Amino acid sequence: MPLRPVIAGVDGSPESVTAAEWAAWEALRRDVPLRLLHARRRGPHPASSAPATAVSAREVRRRRARSILREAESRVRATTPGVRLTAEQCEGSATAALLRAAEQAEVLVIGSRGLSGFTGLLVGSVAQEVVARVSRPVVLVRADERFEDERLPGKDGRPSVRAPHRDVVLGLNLGDPCDEVIEFAFEAADLRDARLRVVSAWTGPSVLTLGPGEIGLVDHRGREAEWHGFLSALLCVWRERYPRVTVAETLVEGGAATPLVGAAAGAGLVVVGRRAPEGPRFGPHAGPVAHAAIHHATCPVAVIPHS
Repeated sequence: MPLRPVIAGVDGSPESVTAAEWAAWEALRRDVPLRLLHARRRGPHPASSAPATAVSAREVRRRRARSILREAESRVRATTPGVRLTAEQCEGSATAALLRAAEQAEVLVIGSRGLSGFTGLLVGSVAQEVVARVSRPVVLVRADERFEDERLPGKDGRPSVRAPHRDVVLGLNLGDPCDEVIEFAFEAADLRDARLRVVSAWTGPSVLTLGPGEIGLVDHRGREAEWHGFLSALLCVWRERYPRVTVAETLVEGGAATPLVGAAAGAGLVVVGRRAPEGPRFGPHAGPVAHAAIHHATCPVAVIPHS
């Protein structure tokens, strides 16, 4: 069975070129090929009697697509010369092309416009629709992401490719834990020889959830201990499967979005899940925790769809 490639969508923007470089590093880590994909905008189809200007306009789009792919290829070969690389262009909607390509991908990587401060990732319309509809893991990468950013600073405080990798952070929903999401995070940490930091949240019963005559049968400390036990038991099988991965658990009461974004500030990668919407509903329905990571994390974000 042929290996699934890592696929990067490129459109000539700085963030897409950076995404291609990040995808190349990921392909090397996974020992799979890298495929660059550019979707050129479809123009009027020239009939046999169409004027030469219509034909030449189509050729201009082809040449621009080749130029965009050559630039991305050049950057990738300069930073990761050992990667097995192919590039192709297609005609039509970028969203449709990326969704089709993702079906054959190990991971789909796309660029996201990075902003400074607390705004983090500004996700464009194509990226939002792809994240909401894709059936395979997708990683969002900002334009200012560098290879060294995945690693801790060296002894002199400067970026160093020889320093240990920063944490991989997993936002784990204890109310709906999913094997695909957990496995992706453990594998990512294992590939990087990085620590995995698991961030989860728990909530106690409220007056709306307690039944008649029930007055918090377990005290606050007891409930927290139960959730800790559940989290540890849930991760036990994955610790056995990935014995090289050191795991740190962070369990908070209330919402997980804020602590997850806080953990992302010093991380190399954030991993979150996205439940596939039921029925023909499209749009950025990623859930509050995934939404917070996508829009506010300052490192690449992997979104893992699951049923």
